[in-house]
Amino acid sequence: MGIITTEELRIGYGDQTIVDNLSVSIPRGKITSIIGANGCGKSTLLKSMARILSPKSGTVFLDGKAVQKQSTRAIAKKMAVLPQSPEAPEGLTVRELVSYGRFPHQRGFGKLNDKDRDMIDWALSVTGMSEFADRPVDAMSGGQRQRVWIAMALAQETEVLILDEPTTYLDLCHQLEVLKLLEQLNGVEGRTILMVIHDINQAARFSDHIVALKQGAIVKEGTPEQVVTKDVLREVFDIHAEIVYEPKTGKPVCLTYDLLEASGGTTNTLQKNKQHA
Repeated sequence: MGIITTEELRIGYGDQTIVDNLSVSIPRGKITSIIGANGCGKSTLLKSMARILSPKSGTVFLDGKAVQKQSTRAIAKKMAVLPQSPEAPEGLTVRELVSYGRFPHQRGFGKLNDKDRDMIDWALSVTGMSEFADRPVDAMSGGQRQRVWIAMALAQETEVLILDEPTTYLDLCHQLEVLKLLEQLNGVEGRTILMVIHDINQAARFSDHIVALKQGAIVKEGTPEQVVTKDVLREVFDIHAEIVYEPKTGKPVCLTYDLLEASGGTTNTLQKNKQHA
């Protein structure tokens, strides 16, 4: 059994159903990426797994126990969640933000003890942010701020780390820094990483397991080699992709792609309009 599993999950907003009857298992100690087109239900599924969004029906299990039957503090000791584009209060220092990760472990008036301070120092060190500990978070670059938020999640001392689009708005260098950090945390610390990510090649390179969604349903799940294929990408993204294999890692790479004619792409529409002009 995976560390996170769902059974017949139905999720939506108001009368609209986004995810319907979805069952999936997230493997323990691996990096899992959820991919799919905009609006397919990736973030909605992630929020439900993280107990941010309650499902209309079905169940999410964490370590075999239904998350809705566990307290917020109990969940926070097992699972750290990094939402999309988080914002820190103005003027908060890096160390102060990272210290928030210790909240689930504090008692009484919430004063930091030696264990808390050790975990904060470790989280700052492993993310390469120790030298910036006393600087304001809002003075950091985008990549550095993302590292600070990851450090806060690490200070929470959980086995599972959930991230919703952790590379959004970052340049290529900072994207790679963040993904390599997650890879290191998985390889060295054994953390289970679950993330939503848009870039197919990044998902293939850094994931052990990929779940491909379309309209709230699973099209394919498995290894990068099983998921990043012409047929799956055609089904999920309505594209014709050319797939090669990177010689160093052996992972699949989407070398180039084009719209399917049947998808009514912009180029075809423009050509038809020109013909009728």
